[in-house]
Amino acid sequence: MKVLIAESGGFSPAALATLRQAAEVVAGDLDRAALLAAVRDCDVLWVRLRHKIDAQVIAAAASLKIIVSPTTGLNHIDLAAAAGRGVEVVSLRGEADFLKDVRATAELTIGLILALLRKIPEAVADVQRGHWDRDAFQGRELYGKTAGVVGYGRLGHIVARYLQAFDVRVLVCDPDVDAEELEPGLSRVSLDKLLAASDIVTLHVNLCDDTIGFFGPEQFQAMKPGAVLINTARGELVDEAALVAALNNGRLAGAALDVVTNEDASGMAGHALVERAKTDPRLIITPHVGGCTRESMEKTERFLAERLVQLIAPAAGR
Repeated sequence: MKVLIAESGGFSPAALATLRQAAEVVAGDLDRAALLAAVRDCDVLWVRLRHKIDAQVIAAAASLKIIVSPTTGLNHIDLAAAAGRGVEVVSLRGEADFLKDVRATAELTIGLILALLRKIPEAVADVQRGHWDRDAFQGRELYGKTAGVVGYGRLGHIVARYLQAFDVRVLVCDPDVDAEELEPGLSRVSLDKLLAASDIVTLHVNLCDDTIGFFGPEQFQAMKPGAVLINTARGELVDEAALVAALNNGRLAGAALDVVTNEDASGMAGHALVERAKTDPRLIITPHVGGCTRESMEKTERFLAERLVQLIAPAAGR
């Protein structure tokens, strides 16, 4: 069995050693052209988020049996094309017990909230220009605010708990969660009530056909005037034209995003939100770094390497 690791920068040495016990491993940092060439004779393709594993890639991989992605979201993989070829997709989706101790995206969510409310990127940039004007960056505190957590799965649960540590009142909206399932001190409300009352709205919703663009003009209009939006889930959840309109009309005081639509590791120049962020300090964008910590990547790569070995060891032994 041949395993191709398409994005090997910082790959866990322990995970690599585990894989090499059961397979031939080729590790590289490939662009699109190199990926299409290298994938032709691999049995397993291991990717992160750099590449769109679309029908073209899957068609080029004549021997492909398994795609591995250390993510819960899988919108970078054409699942229909994979299924049509009988290619299994191994990911972190549904691995609730393992993921409860993977906190990177939840921590980034809090970091983005603080960065936005305290104007941290703007202040840092001003100091780098040689200035020292503290009054120009008067921000807002988390203490005493109301935060709305939309989606109370693993990450929503952790973020809600972190926010409580700041003495924030936390409202939760999740149609799949009963009030009895919430931790003490949290309130389950409808989305409309959450939006009307929250100073901070943070999205932790799974992306599927029903949630694409679900946060649109109606939701921005329903938000409390002067509130901010945080999205560390998937860019496709938000109608980005509606977000820009809400910034333009002042309904939205700011947004901090770790995800946008049509992410492209080769560059995002020209993307409407990225261009807007160049001149509007109310909009902070990071390049989908939520799960990108040494600890998180080490844990997930070791976990998936062990799972993959369990899958391929019987085939390798035949």
